[in-house]
Amino acid sequence: MFRVWIALDPMLPLAEVADAARRAEALGGDCVTVADMAHDAFLAAGAAVQATERIEVATSAIVCFARSPMTVAVAAWDLQACSGGRFRLGLGPLVAPILTRKYATPWHPPAPRMREYVACLRAIFGCWQDDAPADFEGRTYRFTLQNAYNKPPRIEHPEIPIHLGAIGPRMSALAGEIAAGVLAHPTNTSRRFLSERMIPQLARGAARSGRSRADALVVANPLCAMGHSAQSVKRAREEHRGLLAMLLSTPSYWPSLELFGWADRGERLRQLVRERRFAELPAVLDEAIVDAFVPSAPWPELAGVLRDEYKGVADAIALALPHDPGDDAALGQVVAELRGSPPAGA
Repeated sequence: MFRVWIALDPMLPLAEVADAARRAEALGGDCVTVADMAHDAFLAAGAAVQATERIEVATSAIVCFARSPMTVAVAAWDLQACSGGRFRLGLGPLVAPILTRKYATPWHPPAPRMREYVACLRAIFGCWQDDAPADFEGRTYRFTLQNAYNKPPRIEHPEIPIHLGAIGPRMSALAGEIAAGVLAHPTNTSRRFLSERMIPQLARGAARSGRSRADALVVANPLCAMGHSAQSVKRAREEHRGLLAMLLSTPSYWPSLELFGWADRGERLRQLVRERRFAELPAVLDEAIVDAFVPSAPWPELAGVLRDEYKGVADAIALALPHDPGDDAALGQVVAELRGSPPAGA
């Protein structure tokens, strides 16, 4: 069966995170994730940690290159201590235009930079927990000073799981080599992409460090269209068609389009964005493309659809917490079926 991660709305105000995290825990999820987009993921993770008792809390993908390893290490250390070992640190490289133009951060090839970033984080954690010397010096990141008077105290659970957001072969291989898991991107999370592109690279990276593919948790992260009726499922598909069209106008997200033989659609979407013809984007993605990217089913059938899609290629599936709490019971049933356990509260 699968572990189930429950993702909070990236636009959710910080004041509402605690209630949403409690809902995710009540639904029986294994992990609740917070995004680093419109709001600060570390603040949201802190609110989720304080509001819950059992469920793991993860940053889906911190924009790490816009933050120093030390600032990320401090936040992660505090969250791990406060949660009693329930925190997972997700790191993501982000696409170049957003990294450079939104975050004013220079772009460098992400895989070598991420390897060094994670190594620096672990050097910091080792210094704090085991009194290892502060002597990490990489090409981009350095950690060579830790004064005793402001050194964080040891914590009970110092091994903080780190998962990476990955699409391309180098980042996927890196996740297999050094990370506790990989979170697939919604644009590249189909069964075919995971089995033909991601998993072979995870295995290749794992072999470099004497690990097995199973050492890296594979989290499928689809945009699901679900609802209580065929009409509500159709509405959700159309919403996801629009989001996918915007995302797939970015070349970094094209690997699945190329795998399925739809590379021309990416070029078309990119040209429409350049011409600012945004209303025309959704029509570029026909039903076959939406079918490949968006698992769609009424609530009672969704678990079966997801099992068929991801059996043997994913260890966990990320699902969005419903906007309407009235749908929580339906999602709770899906969670229970995927996990092979009785529904929460049964």
